[in-house]
Amino acid sequence: MKAREAVTQVVALVIAILAQPRTVLAQPKDVAFPGPQGVELHGALYRPADAGPFPAVVALHGCGGLYDRNGTLNARHADWGERLAAQGFLVLLPDSFGSRGLGSQCSTGGREIRPGRERTADAFAAKAYLQTRPDVKPAAISLLGWSNGGSTVLYAAAARARDVTSGPPFARAVAFYPGCRIPAERGWHDGVPLQVLVGGADDWTGAEACQSLVSAAQARGEPVGITVYRGAYHDFDHPNLPVRERRGLAYTTNGDGVAHVGTDPAARTDALQRVPAFLAR
Repeated sequence: MKAREAVTQVVALVIAILAQPRTVLAQPKDVAFPGPQGVELHGALYRPADAGPFPAVVALHGCGGLYDRNGTLNARHADWGERLAAQGFLVLLPDSFGSRGLGSQCSTGGREIRPGRERTADAFAAKAYLQTRPDVKPAAISLLGWSNGGSTVLYAAAARARDVTSGPPFARAVAFYPGCRIPAERGWHDGVPLQVLVGGADDWTGAEACQSLVSAAQARGEPVGITVYRGAYHDFDHPNLPVRERRGLAYTTNGDGVAHVGTDPAARTDALQRVPAFLAR
């Protein structure tokens, strides 16, 4: 028991250290830009302090949306926006749900806004907007997403996605704990350099389907890799989220609506180093 308590204390200390405030070069700015089918997309923009032009990242929120219930930017999104901006990336977080008058979709089945359609279109609209900005390198725009947004990354990075948008594809792509089962069943093929990051204990979207999807793509010679963090749950990269159980979810690996979420310090530390090094510059 004492050993378990000691481990718990160490984990809590590491989470607290990782969650300490960082030097932020810029606060997020509210932006709006044209979306698909006449929708005006709103979002948050993190911009480094100097003149640019900068490599850029379109970052896609999960099923919970871009903002918390109190209207503040979700801590995970803010943390990544600040950190990437501090490393020289301009980061755009489009709000796919709020822009359409919707809240969290985590407990909603039969969703109106789907990763393979509306959200993929949102991602390309965000890229098109960034390519009009003089402070962005138009050929160095990467795509990043979490969970539902990570699933969107898979669709947007697919080889056939080049046929539904004008201009070059995303330069690089990163999918945090995406839902891989449906893309795999539909004959998914990777079209851009892509990294999948998932917790080995993830019982929300699951790691096994992603491992199968990536293995098949690698066997075809496609530019995709995967990192599976042993023992980590969904939301492992959150800055300060104690592991807890969530219930009433619309989709989970075993269909019971129950999954675990929470920070994994080792996985988070690795992701904070791995992702910026992979993104296009």
